[in-house]
Amino acid sequence: MSMFARMSASGVPSRGVTVLPVTAAAALYAWSAWSFGGASAPSTTVAVSVGGAAVLAAGVAYHRLVDGAAGLFGALALVAALLLTVAAADRAAGRGAVADCVVVKVVEEESTSVGEGGGTRVLYVHTLRCPGGYPSSLSENRRLAPDGGEVRVAYDPRRRVDPEVEGSRMPWRQGILAVLLLAAATAGARRFSRGAGPAA
Repeated sequence: MSMFARMSASGVPSRGVTVLPVTAAAALYAWSAWSFGGASAPSTTVAVSVGGAAVLAAGVAYHRLVDGAAGLFGALALVAALLLTVAAADRAAGRGAVADCVVVKVVEEESTSVGEGGGTRVLYVHTLRCPGGYPSSLSENRRLAPDGGEVRVAYDPRRRVDPEVEGSRMPWRQGILAVLLLAAATAGARRFSRGAGPAA
């Protein structure tokens, strides 16, 4: 960030800000994938602290390097894209164990989504009884089974990522939305970068 800031302050045209969104997303995905599934992954506290600092630094750097409203909205788009990138890495992470669990009860809860298009959606929180006691709950956007029914759950024994239904789909929605937001942030940086000079 400081390197980009110095280049901007000196008035030197910089292509660095145009590659900032994609570079930040790639680095954050790599960090998240390692944190969620690496054999020597860091603790949750370290993973969240480093990831959060990276998201904040990328947003601040973008805002400082891009003029006017484009800098603000581009930074917001970048931050949202990075959060979606983490969500995609979470969904794609390996879950090496599977358990047949009994659904004890299901409770409907309303959840407000900011990073995935906004709005309110209903989550179905399933209380589970699984061999060994874990996982004990699972949240989905639909009811998986009636009370007393069974569901097959994939989970990480080290509990680094949330459990999910075995065979759940890949996170295409998060990935596509992240790509669109990154494209918007990149276009804004190319057009309104402080060091880029007037657009042709």
